[in-house]
Amino acid sequence: MTAGAPLSRRAVLTGAAVLVGVGALGAAGVATGVVPGSAGIRRRLGLDGPDGVVPDVVAGTVTTRSVESAARGTRVSLGTMTPAGVDAAGLPVLLALHGRGANAQTLVDLGLPEFLTAAVQAGASPFAIAAVDGGDRYWHAVGSDDPQAMLRDEVPAWLADAGLGPVFGALGISMGAFGALLWARLAATPPTAVVAISPALFPTWGDAKVRDVFVDEADWAESEPLRHLDAIDGSTLGVWCGTEDPFVSAARELADGTGAAAAHFDPGAHTEGYWRRVLPDALAFAAAEVPRV
Repeated sequence: MTAGAPLSRRAVLTGAAVLVGVGALGAAGVATGVVPGSAGIRRRLGLDGPDGVVPDVVAGTVTTRSVESAARGTRVSLGTMTPAGVDAAGLPVLLALHGRGANAQTLVDLGLPEFLTAAVQAGASPFAIAAVDGGDRYWHAVGSDDPQAMLRDEVPAWLADAGLGPVFGALGISMGAFGALLWARLAATPPTAVVAISPALFPTWGDAKVRDVFVDEADWAESEPLRHLDAIDGSTLGVWCGTEDPFVSAARELADGTGAAAAHFDPGAHTEGYWRRVLPDALAFAAAEVPRV
């Protein structure tokens, strides 16, 4: 065919068929997640699932105080949450560890007080939740700043001063899940429940190095939960992660490598909307292991 010559009817039909085929393949790729960039498209199409909402209940008591942490070398905010309609004295405590760029107040704002009351109203054994500022270094010790020592050596006394009982487990979101898994491995008394939501874990040093939070590869290897799967009790572990989350492969490795008691991978991204959606199930999982008081 010479330049500028009109296309034949066969060429037009063939081209249209190719375009239709490409469009179909693209739609299938978006649906299955095999097309580069499809995660963002799927989010815009609402294919990562609905956002969760804070329960419409009266929240229980939320108390926030500033305490001096010798382990961290600074003052930190400690937030305690107890369910409405329950005597808080001596309640066992679930630690709640925040993600990077967040703090204890972030978890209160996420709706944890309301989710806690809703869980107890639904029949869960009563417990309290405690959130504390842990910094941005993945809840591991860097120099004189040791969040794990704070959790282990200081938080229990602070909770006792508040009239609450012992810590029985931990729930962590994103970076907080890294911290909860590290805490569980280092705890003198093994916890009865560990909840990892959208766990920010790093299968390789290259993945971790770009975060610029670990001193060196040895520091990361010592802390990284995926490097210590045999030390994690899968019978006490629940994992929740959205299929559109950049950490989903690492979360699957965690769940598979530990034989996690609960492992849920549903449409969802690394967002507050996803976290609010799964918090009722996550708290129910933790509540099943609450010690009777």
